This record gives sequence, structure tokens and C-alpha cells, in this order.
Amino acid sequence: MPSEFSFDAVSDADLNVVSESVQIAVKEIANRFDFKDADASIELDPKAKTLTVRAKDEFKIEQAYDVLLTRMAKRGLPIKNLSKGKVEQALGQTARLVVTIQSGIPTDKAKKLQQALKDAKLKVNAQIQDSQLRVSSKSKDDLQSAMALLRGGDYGLDLQFKNFR
Repeated sequence: MPSEFSFDAVSDADLNVVSESVQIAVKEIANRFDFKDADASIELDPKAKTLTVRAKDEFKIEQAYDVLLTRMAKRGLPIKNLSKGKVEQALGQTARLVVTIQSGIPTDKAKKLQQALKDAKLKVNAQIQDSQLRVSSKSKDDLQSAMALLRGGDYGLDLQFKNFR
């Protein structure tokens, strides 16, 4: 029996499911009458972890983005991990919106999570490792309390818990 237990708090979006959601949203946009002359499209760049929404004007972009969010929510993807950019005018009388898929926990938010655990006075140790937060303790009950605390807080990202040992 180990002397210390731990878990990792991570924030990831599965790019395969994102790709499937994008394909479903593109099919819906192609079939909808209100997008008939909008030239709307959604593209996923898995290396850069960005989504690009293109259409003729800002209103159609917002509608296409809403369709995408609906499809992603139905697939169980974390909507909090999307950071929406500004609508830019592109060449050929079109506009585009770049949405970044946040993967991992940024250092500033990891520090907020760490501080929340300290403020709760739980007997746990939280360490920032790369883009995740490792929480360890001698008691599994304290770890369960830490998970409940992190789930209950609003930190601007969707947390998953892995490697519970």
C-alpha cells in the first residue's frame, strides 16, 4: 500500500471528437436554408489547435459558431476550453473568426487552483507539472475533498482528473 496517494488535474479536449463535431456542423450548415449564400465553412487545424469559421459577414459567422458550439456540447466536449478571437475582415468580402482550443492548464490558472487548495486548508500538496496540476496526500479522503473543491470552483476551464492512485 503506497504511503502517499495522488491525482492529476488536467484540461484537455479530444481532437478526434472535435473533428467529428466540426464535420457534423459543416453538414448542418450546408443543409440549412439560412446559410444558402453565406459561403460558411469551419476548418480545424489539429497542429495549431485552432478552429477557423468563415462566412460572408459577422452575423453568419456568429450563427455558424453557435451551430458548432451546439454540436460540441451534444458530444460532451468542454466549451470552456474554447477561446474566441475577434471577427476579422478577410479578402473577397468575407470574414473569419479564429477560435483557439485550449489544451492543458496555463500557469496562471494552475497557480489559482493551487491557491484555492491552500486556502481551503486541506492537507494536500499541489505541484504544477508542465500543463497539469498534481495533487498528492496521505489520505484518499483529502484527495476526494480536493477534487470536489476543484469541480465546484469556476476557473475558466474544464478540469478532468486522471491517474488517481
